[in-house]
Amino acid sequence: MSDQERQRVLRVKGRVLVGPDEVRDGLWAVDGRITYERPPAADGAPTVAGWALPGLVDAHCHVGLDRHGPVDAATAEKQALTDREAGTLLIRDAGSPSDTRWIDDREDLPKIIRAGRHIARTRRYIRNYAHEIEPGDLVAYVAQEARRGDGWVKLVGDWIDRDAGDLTACWPRGEVEAAIAEAHRLGARVTAHCFAEESLTDLVEAGIDCIEHATGLTEDTIPLFAERGVAIVPTLVNIATFPDLAAGGEAKFPRWSAHMRQLYERRYDTVRSAYDAGIPVYVGTDAGGSLAHGLVAGEVAELVKAGIPPLEALSATAWGARRWLGRPGLEEGAPADLVVYDQDPRADVRVLAAPRHIVLNGRVVG
Repeated sequence: MSDQERQRVLRVKGRVLVGPDEVRDGLWAVDGRITYERPPAADGAPTVAGWALPGLVDAHCHVGLDRHGPVDAATAEKQALTDREAGTLLIRDAGSPSDTRWIDDREDLPKIIRAGRHIARTRRYIRNYAHEIEPGDLVAYVAQEARRGDGWVKLVGDWIDRDAGDLTACWPRGEVEAAIAEAHRLGARVTAHCFAEESLTDLVEAGIDCIEHATGLTEDTIPLFAERGVAIVPTLVNIATFPDLAAGGEAKFPRWSAHMRQLYERRYDTVRSAYDAGIPVYVGTDAGGSLAHGLVAGEVAELVKAGIPPLEALSATAWGARRWLGRPGLEEGAPADLVVYDQDPRADVRVLAAPRHIVLNGRVVG
């Protein structure tokens, strides 16, 4: 076999976790695509061995963003590479002011599904992150970001209201209904940042598709989410920062600080109750603001700590997450994006923290 042919073919030897209960004995990557049939140019092909999973999904990540706002391309590249080395090969970018389309031309970087730029109320979000607008402009901005994104739009559903001294809803019901209907007309799904309780009923009844964080879920709203099939991405590794945030705002906003502590203290119960009710739960880290990239394994472990069965937590970053986002896993003909581990991650999700090989578009990249 020629050197050129060797570069086209990669053998993955071992156990391939095509699904939670479907295991196959190895696969081949030919020209960046998966096949389960031995190719003609197989002899002498490079080989990696172990337990293979589809490339992990971080369904709430921000490439091109840091705590101050947009970053340059070199910084965004480092963020994407950090995620890749953790095994994250598919990212739903849940809001970024940076243009990261150049990443699509890089076969060595994770694939990104963009939600455009955050849409927030004026002075009701982190500076330099969002389009900051008033309700009368919501439909127009949702339409703009639906056209710019990859099938998602991101709203800021609640934030601290300085006059109230606590988290309050950002948008009136009528404007939310019209905006979500417009996004759906344009073929985009809508998600929203929500920490508190107040905004959830209006957003879900207006037809929203997903809620980020969802710490404000209660016994009253959980059945509504389950009935409507609205997914949540809890970002528990980010919710872990709530006590520090509360301490920092104690003097100026004591009511908000107390509220944030309450949301933090019940976080695991909230996620477990949502799962038990049948609400779809997916893995997201909220990396890229104040949080580091590459935390996907930690988020899976947090879901398990909350009481989600390990296999379901694994699916929330692998098979189930890819299906939810409309992207293939390890099917015949799919892009050869996979992570290889020394042990079976179904037996212990902590295995995810130590990938042995990263394969992206059929090439070993890490």
